[in-house]
Amino acid sequence: MSQDKSFPTSAKVLHWLSALLILCMLFIGVTMIQSLATWQNTALQLHQSVGVLVFILVVLRLLNRLRIQAPALPSDITGIQHFAAKSTQVLMYVLMLALPISGVLMRNSAGLPVSFFGAFDLPLWVSESMASYGLYREAHGIMAWSLFGVIVLHISAALQHGLIRQDGVLASMLLSFRSRK
Repeated sequence: MSQDKSFPTSAKVLHWLSALLILCMLFIGVTMIQSLATWQNTALQLHQSVGVLVFILVVLRLLNRLRIQAPALPSDITGIQHFAAKSTQVLMYVLMLALPISGVLMRNSAGLPVSFFGAFDLPLWVSESMASYGLYREAHGIMAWSLFGVIVLHISAALQHGLIRQDGVLASMLLSFRSRK
């Protein structure tokens, strides 16, 4: 752990950009599976394109995270709280990577490619199989709801650090906008 009190700007920008996109993805995903409206196909195309973008951002976040030192957690954090923070972070990264992968596998199992904003299609990773499609669809849904739950925990912990403990943990990830003089 580092003595720095704040994450570098690169980590903050990647964090907030991916957070925004992931929350949008979760809500688009839930909305589009609940509707047969004419916009559903557009939502699906947006969902898969942004999913590819999220995957790329998460990989960039991981690479960035490997080259930086995170600020140390407060010294009065208990062992179980430290374990919970680290294991939740690992679980969140696993889900952020596994969700787009399961989405590609689900789509490919239906015999369909994943398009990236109409610019190009990703190559097919698996052959068409309705049994596999059902498995990947179920896994994708379970992981999406799991990620939503982990995000709620993450936000709750951040707010607890920022509003109740006021120990600098939340502030370490907030973007600061300084005025130029």
